Amino acid sequence: MIIGIDLGTTNSLAAVWRDGKSELIPNALGDVLTPSCVSLDADGSVLVGRAARERLQTHPDRTAALFKRYMGSQKSLRLGKRDFRPEELSALILRALKADAEAMLGEPVTRAVITVPAYFSDAQRKATRVAGQLAGLTVERLLNEPTAAALAHGMHLRGAESRFLVFDLGGGTFDVSILELFEGVMEVRASAGDNYLGGEDFVQAMVEMFHERLNLPGRLRKDPVFAQRLTAQAESAKRALSTRDQATMRVMDGQDEYTLDLSESMLEQAAAPLLKRLRAPVERALRDANLRTSELDSIVLAGGATRMPLVRRLVTTMFGRFPAVDLNPDEVVALGAAVQAGLVVKDAALDEVVMTDVSPYSLGVEVGVRLDERSVSNGHFDPVIERNSPVPISRVKQYVPISDNQEALDLEIYQGEARMVRDNIHLGTLRVPLPRATRADCSVDVRFTYDVNGLLQVEATVHKTGQSVAVVIEGNPGLLTEAQIADRLRGLAELKIHPRDRLENRTLMARAERLYEQCRGDLREWLGAQILRFERLMATQDDRQIQPGRQELEKALDRIEQNSVFDGPSA
Repeated sequence: MIIGIDLGTTNSLAAVWRDGKSELIPNALGDVLTPSCVSLDADGSVLVGRAARERLQTHPDRTAALFKRYMGSQKSLRLGKRDFRPEELSALILRALKADAEAMLGEPVTRAVITVPAYFSDAQRKATRVAGQLAGLTVERLLNEPTAAALAHGMHLRGAESRFLVFDLGGGTFDVSILELFEGVMEVRASAGDNYLGGEDFVQAMVEMFHERLNLPGRLRKDPVFAQRLTAQAESAKRALSTRDQATMRVMDGQDEYTLDLSESMLEQAAAPLLKRLRAPVERALRDANLRTSELDSIVLAGGATRMPLVRRLVTTMFGRFPAVDLNPDEVVALGAAVQAGLVVKDAALDEVVMTDVSPYSLGVEVGVRLDERSVSNGHFDPVIERNSPVPISRVKQYVPISDNQEALDLEIYQGEARMVRDNIHLGTLRVPLPRATRADCSVDVRFTYDVNGLLQVEATVHKTGQSVAVVIEGNPGLLTEAQIADRLRGLAELKIHPRDRLENRTLMARAERLYEQCRGDLREWLGAQILRFERLMATQDDRQIQPGRQELEKALDRIEQNSVFDGPSA
C-alpha cells in the first residue's frame, strides 16, 4: 500500500488515494494533523505528536520540535541523555503516520510519496529519503510541496492552457512555484523560496515584541521553561488574530504575571521584516519564469501560515487579486501527495498527467579566471545547469587547465547562486587525469546530468585521449552512510514507542501536567487531586472506568484554559 505524506515543520499528516479521491488519515486521537514533536518519557518510551507537544513546556530538555529545519545538516538534538539526528526524529514522525495509516486501512503500508519544500537542497532531499528508510518506508517519490498543492486543487485536470503561482508558507519554510499546464503536461516554470522563513518566525517576532514591550528581566530569556510557555502563548495569540481583532498573551513566572494585549496592527508591525522577506522569492520566481503578475491565471495558497490575514493581504496586494482559498491550507499538500501516490500506482480513476520539475539551485564547478598571463583569480563559480532548468536535464561545458603540462584537472562540484564558491555548497570532487600537453590541447568536456529524484552525475571527457571519468553525487557532508543508516535503524528499533491505544490517555496527562505547572493556589491543589484520581483509574486498566474519568478530566482542563485563570478559588 502507498500513501502520501506531508512531513511538515510544525505539523505532519498523511492521506491515501482511494475510491477516486484523496482521503486524509486520522491519527490515534482522531486528528488529521500530527504535531511534528518528539519527546522521551520518564520510562524511556517515545511520545510523538500532541502528547510530545504538550511536554514542550514541562519537559523542554526531553522534547524536540522544528527539527525539519536541520535536515541535511550534522546537527543533533539531545533528548534526555540521548542524541538524535533530524533524520531520526523525522523517522519517528513518519513511523507514527505509517501506524495510523495501517490502523485505518487494515493492511501494511510500505511505500510513500513524501513532500519536500521546492527549495530544499540536494542534502535535505537525501536526508528526507533516509528518514523514510529509517521509518520502514520505500520513498517512491519526493514531491515538491507547491506541486502537491497544485495537484490537490485539480490544476492538472483543467483542459485549457493555464499558468498559476503557488504561495506556500508553512511552519518553517516558504516556497513559491510558478506552474504551467498545457496539453496534459504540468510544468514547473520556476521555483524560489526561503528555507528559514515560516509561521514559527512570526511567533518568534511576537515573543521578541513581548520581551521588549514589557521590558522583562534578562534571566527570563535564558529560562527554557518560561521560553516555551511564552512561545505557546504567542502561537495561541497568532491563531486568535486570524479570526479576531484582539488577543492576549499571558505568562506566569512564579508569583509574577506578565500580560500583553495584542492587535493585528501590532503583529503586522512586529512582522514587517518577515513580510518584506516574502516578497523577494516571489519577484525572483516571476523574473526566472519571465512572467508578469497579470499573466497568471490563479494564485493558490498552501501552508497553515497563509491563514494569517496580514499574509493574505500581502498576497492580494502583490497580485492585485484574491487568492484561491477553497481548500484547507493545512491539508492541501497531503491531499496532493495522495494524488501523486494514485498516479504512481496508475489508479484507473486518474487520467495520466505528465509532470516536469526544475532544478531549484544552479549546479556547476569551481574555475579560475585568468587576469593576465601571470595571474589567475581562483574560487569562481561557473554554473553548468542554471537554476530553474527543467529536469531531467543534461548540459555540457568545455574547460581547459590553468597551466601547460598539468597532470590532472580537479573538478570541484558546487550547488548555489553565489559568484564565489566559498558561499555555495560543495557537493563533491572529480579528478580528471590529463596527458602531458599545452593548455589548448587538454580541453575537457564536463557534462552534468540531473534527474527528477535529485541525482546528479558529472562526467568529464578529455578531447585529446577520449578518456572519460564520472562520479554520481550520492552523498553530502553530514549525511549518513549506508552503514550508519543500518546502525541508526538498530538504535530506533530498541526504542519503546508509546502504545498507540494508550496515546489518548498519555496526551491528556501531558496537558494536565502543563496546566498544573501554570496554576497556583487552590486551583492548583484541586487540579492535582483530579490528576491523581485519573492516574488511579488508569492503574485499574478498566476502560469502563477510564473513559468517563478521561472525559471528566478533559472538561476540567477545558474550563481552566477557556477561563485563562491559573490562580484563585477552585473551579
